Amino acid sequence: MRPLEDCRLYTFVDTAYLKGRAPETIAQQLCDGGSDLIQLRAKGVSQDEIRRMAERIVPITKRAGVGLVINDYPEIAGEVGAEFCHLGQEDYGEFKRKKAKGKISDGQIKLGLSTHSPHEAGEAIREGTDYIAIGPVYATGTKPGRKPVTLEYVQWAAQHVKVPWFAIGGINLENLDEVLAAGTKRICVVSAVLNAPGVAEACLEFRKHLSANG
Repeated sequence: MRPLEDCRLYTFVDTAYLKGRAPETIAQQLCDGGSDLIQLRAKGVSQDEIRRMAERIVPITKRAGVGLVINDYPEIAGEVGAEFCHLGQEDYGEFKRKKAKGKISDGQIKLGLSTHSPHEAGEAIREGTDYIAIGPVYATGTKPGRKPVTLEYVQWAAQHVKVPWFAIGGINLENLDEVLAAGTKRICVVSAVLNAPGVAEACLEFRKHLSANG
């Protein structure tokens, strides 16, 4: 896979948007569209089922040279050979406790963390997080009730954050240019890709915009 610093398009196999489609089918389409990272996010799904889904997706991402991110469950990421785990702020304390007890090995997987403010970003960086997500930039159904951080936080991150970071939340082709103008080089996209008529084609459109902006 590409070095994390060179990853720009981060997409999702999110069970809330599958609409009957097989996770591995969507993963293949995301790879075909040029995703650099793919996160498996399955809220309300048993860990056993998440593990089974991940086991079906891993061969696809490995073959394509795309990094696989498991949301919420570092143990599953380690078991299936995923490169990354992504955690929310509310999950990070439990991660640190498991790591302290030796249940998660140092260097076993890389870690991404959601942040919603400069304070949270600073804490995540001090903890040695490999990448952070900055958002939600706009209101999004993926995170109902979460107040948007707006482009102001994106602009702050562009000036202050040195680790790889991704803007996330409500980003689509209509607002992408203003998000890029605010200073991000990397984006996460969920519904704008998964709800598109063609998943691979939607990814390719996002890549075009990213490439046109350096």
